[in-house]
Amino acid sequence: MHLGNAPLPQSRSRLTAVLRAAKEVVSVDLASRVLGADRRRTAQVLSRWSKQGWLRRVGPGLYVPVPLDLAANEQIVADPWVLVPSLFGQCYIGGWTAAHHWELTEQLFNDTVIFATRRITESRIKAQGVVFVVHHIPAKRLFGLKTVWRGSTKVAISDAARTLVDMIAAPKLGGGIDHVADCLAAYLGGKNADQDLLIRYAEHFHNGAVFKRLGFLADTRLQNKTLASACRARLTHGYARLDPALASPRLVTTWRLWVPSRWKAPPK
Repeated sequence: MHLGNAPLPQSRSRLTAVLRAAKEVVSVDLASRVLGADRRRTAQVLSRWSKQGWLRRVGPGLYVPVPLDLAANEQIVADPWVLVPSLFGQCYIGGWTAAHHWELTEQLFNDTVIFATRRITESRIKAQGVVFVVHHIPAKRLFGLKTVWRGSTKVAISDAARTLVDMIAAPKLGGGIDHVADCLAAYLGGKNADQDLLIRYAEHFHNGAVFKRLGFLADTRLQNKTLASACRARLTHGYARLDPALASPRLVTTWRLWVPSRWKAPPK
């Protein structure tokens, strides 16, 4: 019997319709609309397809299609960025991940940094063999972002200046203050450097530690007096640490900053 033009079994045709509509990530809501079924029934169908090997679950109510030649692999999605909007909602890629994207560093990090407005109990989430490091932010900090397309998925990422301010505010998300300082030097040495934009973004944070750290780095590492002066004019009272993850026994009173012993004091 010739089956070349025979219709697909109903279950396969329904699966095909869902995958065609979903592109990269299948959600219960999307599948429910395609199948014309309620969420409970749709969740059961997706779970069954997952058990049959057609889909793989990557988060609550989220699945990705499994190519036949990759069915035995842990990582099914070639580009983990396509998972980000579905997994984390209102969010953007930032930190060391964005720094590498904007060529502020050649250093590669295995984990992907996400800034999300939704509170997520776990700060490290693994999906498709990829670890996402998630940092919560208020919605008012969704500024300084760019949009990139990964396949058919639109993903938000912090622009270069915003990436730096985020890393200065939380050095651990920039790979530590030494790596952050290197990224800052790369940015300011590039053709698209914008010191005024750095200052404007930092002002939006209302976080005195950002200007203390940025000013100290500009003063000591970069000898950039213009940027250091702009930061000095915005210093707040109180003291901060250059990198909260490092022992910082020495106080640099000029910048109201506790720093590690190996960091040099600003020149007189």
